[in-house]
Amino acid sequence: MRFSARAVGMMLLAPVQKLWRRWTRSMLLRVITSTLVVGLTAVAVLGAFVNTEIRDGLVGRRVERILTESARDVEATQQTFEASTAQTPGELQQLVIDQGEALSKLGGESRGLVLLRAPTNDSDVFLTLLGDPALVSIVTPELRDAVAAEAGQFWQFAALPSQGGPAVVVGAPLTLRSAGQYELYFVYSLANEEDTLALIQRVLALGATALVLLVVFMTWTVTLQAVRPVRAAARVAARLADGHLSERMRVKGNDEIATLATTFNDMAASLQRQITRMEDLSRLQRRFVSDVSHELRTPLTTVRMASDVLHDARADFAPSVARSAELLATQLDRFEALLADLLEISRIDAGAAPLDFEEHELGDVVRDQVETLAPAAAEQGVELRLWMQEGAHVASMDAPRVGRIVRNLLSNAIEHAQEGPVDIAVSSTARTVAVVVRDYGVGLSASQVQRVFDRFWRGDPARARTMGGTGLGLSIAREDALLHDGALEVEGRPGEGASFRLMLPCGSRGLGLRDPLPLVMNQQDFPAVGMRVALTTEVER
Repeated sequence: MRFSARAVGMMLLAPVQKLWRRWTRSMLLRVITSTLVVGLTAVAVLGAFVNTEIRDGLVGRRVERILTESARDVEATQQTFEASTAQTPGELQQLVIDQGEALSKLGGESRGLVLLRAPTNDSDVFLTLLGDPALVSIVTPELRDAVAAEAGQFWQFAALPSQGGPAVVVGAPLTLRSAGQYELYFVYSLANEEDTLALIQRVLALGATALVLLVVFMTWTVTLQAVRPVRAAARVAARLADGHLSERMRVKGNDEIATLATTFNDMAASLQRQITRMEDLSRLQRRFVSDVSHELRTPLTTVRMASDVLHDARADFAPSVARSAELLATQLDRFEALLADLLEISRIDAGAAPLDFEEHELGDVVRDQVETLAPAAAEQGVELRLWMQEGAHVASMDAPRVGRIVRNLLSNAIEHAQEGPVDIAVSSTARTVAVVVRDYGVGLSASQVQRVFDRFWRGDPARARTMGGTGLGLSIAREDALLHDGALEVEGRPGEGASFRLMLPCGSRGLGLRDPLPLVMNQQDFPAVGMRVALTTEVER
């Protein structure tokens, strides 16, 4: 099985993303993590500082003792050589051997000796050099040059060739009568200091670990005490949001958390009273609207019958009376439409709106509404252009309700198109079908966009309506969209028209993440996204 680089990257990134989501959602985890990071940083910095100070102190004091001891031994050796009566090479060789043994006994096992002939020595007497040949290799040319040039005591750090441990090499010049200039080097091991420093480092690491764990435990304990009530408040708030208005927090003690719980419970009780009162008022309002709408049906039926008689006989009336009969019939039509919308609103508010879901082609539903409103659009001088994307646009829907949504959007667009064209586009993805209704007329301001779905709201109350709207069409359209688990959105600018987008899920998984159509489209955008003209209404100019 082959895996692409992207798939492998996603597999590796998934645990990190999961951990990140958990970290961002847990205050306890964030506090502990922050404390751990800060604690580790502080302990690391402090530990490095203490370790450096201790190391420098140990090594510094050790180097001071080494320099003092080596200077004393070099001076004593020089005095011994000057006081000696040795003249022959054999006597000088024995003198050097005896002095080397004496220095070795004084220095102990932690000090080694190296006696080298100075580079400037031109004497004919050659002595066998002292010291372990392995130690000779750690005497660097730089140190020898410094000892030869300054004729003083010099030192440097080095590493022992056998154990590989740290050491200090101290060198100084010596003069042997009849043998010329030589250089004496002492090699001091720093193994004891290294062991001491390692012990201190282990103690510091153990103490730092215990300190960090103690701080984390204390932080976890203290934070948990503060987070536990917050979590309880969040659970109670979630229960309240789900409608369990009797849910309350438990009050323990008399501290600040108890005060918070008491205040929270008082707020919840106040909200319960207000919500209950509002629900009662809303219930009375819905019942009033429903009752009034039903009660008006009977007298309206009688008035409608009388109006139909007058309207049919208007040819026998005087012109003014005939006109009154026509106006009466028109206003009765609007009144009946308003009553129908009020009844629908009351059913939606009561959660009793009937839905009949079936698989339907959205393009057919939209086409039917465009053809139905084509005569009204022609009267207004508005051209309707239906754009359709290739393929099927099938979704589970209540076709009459979706048709009513499209009809309300089209009526609104025709009303405000100002004799300009209205574009209707239908498209879909794997999970979403969408309809966009775009006009290029009056448009909407930012404040109007926020209120366009409010009940009985009109953008310009003084503007005469030519299609007899009730002010509830867009509000009912949005409610119908929500009943389908869909969305109805609007965008517009003054003088540039408005655009409405209806999106409905194709199945039970809900709306997809990718929108089939953008909310705002201009005339040139429809063919650019692969749309084709499915229907165009003719308009006589």
